[in-house]
Amino acid sequence: MDHRAEVREFLSSRRARITPEQAGLPAYGGNRRVKGLRREEVAMLAGVSIDYYVRMERGNLAGASDSVLDALAGALRLDEAEREHLFSLARAVSPGPRRRRTPPATVRPAIQQVLDAITDAPAWVRNGRHDIVAMNRLARALYAPVLADPRRPANTTRFVYLDPAAREFFVDWDRVANDAAAMLRLEAGRDPHDRALIELVGELSTQSEVFRQRWASHDVQFHRSGQKRLRHPVVGQLDLNFESMELPSEPGLTLIVYTATPGSPAADGLKMLASWAATQDLAEAQQASPDQT
Repeated sequence: MDHRAEVREFLSSRRARITPEQAGLPAYGGNRRVKGLRREEVAMLAGVSIDYYVRMERGNLAGASDSVLDALAGALRLDEAEREHLFSLARAVSPGPRRRRTPPATVRPAIQQVLDAITDAPAWVRNGRHDIVAMNRLARALYAPVLADPRRPANTTRFVYLDPAAREFFVDWDRVANDAAAMLRLEAGRDPHDRALIELVGELSTQSEVFRQRWASHDVQFHRSGQKRLRHPVVGQLDLNFESMELPSEPGLTLIVYTATPGSPAADGLKMLASWAATQDLAEAQQASPDQT
């Protein structure tokens, strides 16, 4: 990935979305040749020289102090995820050793035991590239359409953009697609040298025009909690809540748990899903065991 282009396009896209009125600046005249703020206006709001800001927007964040980055984040009205992304882009060119994060491809037995102990809710672990690293039984049943692709590790963003079944599985597919691209963009800022991530983005960009458009927006966001509406092929629609929790003992891995409001149709649907999963496990066990009669 071209780091200077990443910086340039991120800063210019954030600048373009802010009007002078939103920034509390007078808008002289009605014919502005730029969309959003001018570079000199951002420089003034951030308290830096115009030459310095132009250098940063051209992709050079080397040497930018935390105080300057904070001021720039304020001038551009960055949210928490965007601010983290800006700092990640700056750290990528800072002097000193760079410690590459290498999340494990599997989880420790103790973490799998935690997943298996969660029997009433789908729970699974993913890495920053959205590879599925581990799941409990209910998660495997819930994500059966995702796991139908034999390619491993299964990847939820690849499913969203490249599998036609995703538009049926995710009720709010458009929002899910936006979220997936924005989370990958945030991860790319954190670890720009992750070759597997670079290859995934290349694959998605080559095969999905929609992904190319979402990726080009340079949007970033966290995905910590919220609601997810899924249309399961066996039990129907499930309106679920989710919580995402980073695993301190496994840097780079995230635990995600889906729950349903007690007494809701989704709660009944999860019970049906658990029953269906049990029958599937029994059928697989019978197929794996030779007939002793």
